[in-house]
Amino acid sequence: MKTIKNLFVIALAMIAFASCSSDSESTNGVETEKVGLIGNIFYGGDINEDITLQSGQTYTVTKGVHIKSGHVLTIEEGVTLVADADVLSYLMIEKGATIQAVGTANAPIVMTASKEIPGAWGGLMICGNATINVDGGSGISEVGNASYGGSSDTDNSGTLKYIRLEYTGYAFDEDHESNGVAFYGVGSGTTVDHIQVYKGSDDGFEFFGGTVSANYLVSTYSQDDSFDWTEGWRGNCMNWVAVQNEDSKGTGFESDNLEGNNDATPRSKPTIANITLVGNGTDKSQSMNLRRGTGAILSNLLMTNYMIGVGVEQNSTANLIGSDLTIDNSVLTNIITDASKQYFSYVKTTEGTQRTAVASDQFGTGVTVGAIALNSTYVGKVNGAGAVDAGDDWTAGWTK
Repeated sequence: MKTIKNLFVIALAMIAFASCSSDSESTNGVETEKVGLIGNIFYGGDINEDITLQSGQTYTVTKGVHIKSGHVLTIEEGVTLVADADVLSYLMIEKGATIQAVGTANAPIVMTASKEIPGAWGGLMICGNATINVDGGSGISEVGNASYGGSSDTDNSGTLKYIRLEYTGYAFDEDHESNGVAFYGVGSGTTVDHIQVYKGSDDGFEFFGGTVSANYLVSTYSQDDSFDWTEGWRGNCMNWVAVQNEDSKGTGFESDNLEGNNDATPRSKPTIANITLVGNGTDKSQSMNLRRGTGAILSNLLMTNYMIGVGVEQNSTANLIGSDLTIDNSVLTNIITDASKQYFSYVKTTEGTQRTAVASDQFGTGVTVGAIALNSTYVGKVNGAGAVDAGDDWTAGWTK
């Protein structure tokens, strides 16, 4: 009996040791952390090889995966990535590296987490060599301390198609949270279309400078802003949808040029056509907050269920209205307050916030206000404004 008990104790000790050492391996008696793809577990660290995640497979991502310069991460259609929510897990494509993640409407790539709660993991970050307007022309990512920015506006970081990211937005502290997808100085050679961020705890999509264009984007129930840009982003985009709920505390768009220097160049000035923004109906909801000297060329903008349509902060932004800041063919539906309050300028002063009304036609042409029913939450266009036509629902099949 005693011998059996001793063997049992030894067996338990061996199991415990194996469990505690699951993220490390022994080489010549020296314990080293596991890094890279081992079986169906993608261990975080510096990845200095090409990696392919095969069609239809499910993989666990644990810790921060950094694809280093010169290497490619390929994710085939139908792959599911499950991020380990018990540690800080994320995917980082560094400068000079590329990602080829191409799903289909019938077999999207799904990036989710082991816990289905907003903020369970850090999401996807891509760093490129395109120009940004911060001092020195380069920056460091908010997550992962990766450098970004350069002089190649046509830089190519790869291809992203038909991807759904869920439960992103890991919070490091009160001031630092990751987003669903963050584009850091990404160039126009990169292809981005049909991407959804679902139930993230911070922003859905954020652009830090660069020239990347991104089409057919959906931000659903992001708890902060649905779309965010800064540092001189100049993409050319179409078909964006944001749907906010009671947990959404931000705006549909939060848009900056540069906080420390509102007139820094190159100035943020994306061109975005066909936009649907759906608010949560609260008395503090706001469709857009355009500030800190950002420009934007917007058209076919449909906003519904907001108290405030377009807000503009600082004279550096207001001075651009009608030139580098235009909104053509905009529709406000199911608004909470009267139409005259939907467009206005916030002018920051030392005494506080002064509101100055801005006539809607100063932005551009074709403003419609009124209660107009949509076919569903976001499907349907009104007077040509909106992102999703009822007869051609490009969100069907691959989004939640």
